[in-house]
Amino acid sequence: MAKRPSEDLRIGLLDEEHDPGSFICGVAILDRYRKTQATQEVRRKTNAEFILSDRGEPAYILGCYTLCAMAISQGEIPEAARNHVPRYPLVGATLICRLAVAKERQGQRLGAVLLADALLRAFESASTVGSSMVVGDALDESAGGFYVAHGFVRLPDSLRLVLPMRLASGTAKG
Repeated sequence: MAKRPSEDLRIGLLDEEHDPGSFICGVAILDRYRKTQATQEVRRKTNAEFILSDRGEPAYILGCYTLCAMAISQGEIPEAARNHVPRYPLVGATLICRLAVAKERQGQRLGAVLLADALLRAFESASTVGSSMVVGDALDESAGGFYVAHGFVRLPDSLRLVLPMRLASGTAKG
């Protein structure tokens, strides 16, 4: 299950204190996004970018993820998740994307810390923004496996995965 950050780590919105230009996770598209677009998208309120950092060195980004609202077609929702969402043509969801950990900190379960935080934030805002599921946007099969290991179900023919919001709370606290 997902893990909460330790006392010396913090997760908060990207702001002027952070240095997104220095973030390197080893995936070119994610590194480029952080360097060239993240700050701009936060300023425009297109996405919310959350940053994991050490309290003693807040400018240095250990990991990050993006949250935004989306809608998903009822027909795309896997049968395993349909019992937990309303029967509307489009279902409100919260998208977790661009989840990444700094290259030198990979393998230390910081991805699970980031996911737990994302799920908790998604759950806490669900009643305000009308979101009945969380969608994980995986870049590849390995990332997809990460989401599956945390209870997500794959969308057909896609690298996107879903978790009903009712289940997100329990996964986040696990």
